Amino acid sequence: MEISLKCKLTFLLAVIITFGSFTFSQSLKPRDYGIYFGSLKTGEFNSITDVKGVLVGHETIIENQDIRTGVTAILPYQGNIFQNKIPAAIYVENGFGKLTGISQVEELGNIETPIILTNTLSVPTCADALIDYTLTFEENKNVRSVNPVVGETNDGSLNNIQDRYIRKEHVFNAIQNAKSGPVEEGNVGAGTGTICFGFKGGIGTSSRVLSEINGGYTVGVLVQTNFGGNLIISGIPIEEELKKNKNNKSGDGSVMIIIATDAPLKSRNLKRLAKRSLYGIARTGGNCSNGSGEYAIAFSTAIDLRSSYEVDDDFFEVGDELRNDRMTPLFEAVIEATEEAVINSLFAAETMTGNDNKTVLSLPVKEVIKLLEQHNLIKAKNKIE
Repeated sequence: MEISLKCKLTFLLAVIITFGSFTFSQSLKPRDYGIYFGSLKTGEFNSITDVKGVLVGHETIIENQDIRTGVTAILPYQGNIFQNKIPAAIYVENGFGKLTGISQVEELGNIETPIILTNTLSVPTCADALIDYTLTFEENKNVRSVNPVVGETNDGSLNNIQDRYIRKEHVFNAIQNAKSGPVEEGNVGAGTGTICFGFKGGIGTSSRVLSEINGGYTVGVLVQTNFGGNLIISGIPIEEELKKNKNNKSGDGSVMIIIATDAPLKSRNLKRLAKRSLYGIARTGGNCSNGSGEYAIAFSTAIDLRSSYEVDDDFFEVGDELRNDRMTPLFEAVIEATEEAVINSLFAAETMTGNDNKTVLSLPVKEVIKLLEQHNLIKAKNKIE
């Protein structure tokens, strides 16, 4: 009986310690510390995969002392995307980048392959791999044209980018690894060697779910953060407050923003949605510098809006699209999710040493939390120790 009571007291003490304070961990997300972005609810996983059917896979490549790169694959759905193309749009805020496939997406308003993210000099290899992947489907045996969509940011500070280490098999692996559920963030996939606001960047993701009165639709965002500016979290200029030196004072870099939604949108309104994602970047302090490429790719998973490759006697497109005056809640959702995805990438990323022995430090999360506490911006009761 005495032993039992002692065990109970020990357990109770552990619970108090666990829930009464946070032990610092780079694996915790901002929400775990009580930092929230906007007012809308997140999906179950707070990731782009909260949009039903969307899959994400990474191939992370860390070799020797100088290879710090990778591939991230986003699949709108499992299967032969070429045969049932999805409505899509691409918005370019600053076109200093090497995104492939943009002209056909702009012209036809759809995407016919998975979306691949990688580093700048590996775009051709990844595009070639996407073509190979598409032609492996039996239904595509007579296909003569494929429009691979590959986005990039330049990870040449931490990665020996001239080596062009990425091979086709790395792309195939990323696609094969694609799954639903929680998405790995930080130093993974295409975010392995990226830098954001002078700190270690990476992959980040977030989602929002609209109320039933606004359609109950989900918006998911995934970002590859490699851009600069002056970091802002919850309205606080972090670098100025902490007096931290930045690794990249120019702000050059890039960001790829992938937006998924189950709302029935065609390319015109998807481009409007993509445009709003840049407001989320601005909320984090991104400055869209001369040497930074900002690209947003938005797509809808609405089955009724998919375009069949094999057409018999159909003359008309099918499917109803959401009205223009129903778009505002989706705009709000993509802004919030983009902002949070960027900050998630910073919280998840870890200090990395790479090419030429260069070291990029991770965001000092513990100091950031204490700073936000001083400004009464931590909404949870828990405190960091």
